[in-house]
Amino acid sequence: MSDSHIVSSFDDELDGLRSAISRMGGLVEAQLANSIQAIAKRDDALATQCVEADKAIDDLEDQVEALTLRMLALRQPVAHDLRQILSALKISHDLERMGDYATNVAKRASALSQLPEVGPINGIARMGRLTHRIITDVLDAYTQRDVERAMVAWQRDEEIDQMYTSLFRELLTYMMEDPRNITACAHLLFVAKNIERIGDHATNIAETVYFEETGRRLEGNRPKGDNSSFAVVKPEELSEESS
Repeated sequence: MSDSHIVSSFDDELDGLRSAISRMGGLVEAQLANSIQAIAKRDDALATQCVEADKAIDDLEDQVEALTLRMLALRQPVAHDLRQILSALKISHDLERMGDYATNVAKRASALSQLPEVGPINGIARMGRLTHRIITDVLDAYTQRDVERAMVAWQRDEEIDQMYTSLFRELLTYMMEDPRNITACAHLLFVAKNIERIGDHATNIAETVYFEETGRRLEGNRPKGDNSSFAVVKPEELSEESS
């Protein structure tokens, strides 16, 4: 077998690997969008479809892992070729976790469809849409090998964190104002946290794109705006707001 044929075959395998990641990313995007829609529309049937769709993401992760291990064993790649393979493996793991979190959101959507609607659902939908845009951007950055686009998406994770902190406080307020809101708001707290975690994994992908293309780890602290750990809503604040 000629060297040129070997190189061509290896390039085809790399293209196949990137294609699998793109398919996996598309499934994750759809999973998140549908789970958020299931909450907004109180659509239990759509939520159930989302839960069942998670297996396709898991299957693709298995395919990516098998392909990367085979390429590492048989091709013994170095430099940028090695980074491409390792990056695909890391990104597939991040995408699988994102799919799991989106599935968790869908499960909460089923529960929420049986409960009275509460106001913060609109905030959840906005947070979901922002996260979906960031996922799209990091996946496009990976496909196009666009480091600058990946870094823009990396910076936007702070917006998701800030929205999560705001929703956290708002949901606490709803629960304190009326105990009948506690069950629905508790589900929404878990939904918001799952979406925030999806954003973190999208940020991981942005960092992986940077490493793949530059060969360097991204320096500097990751932008964070999650202050929910310090959020406190006091009863006197509720009385001031209602007066």
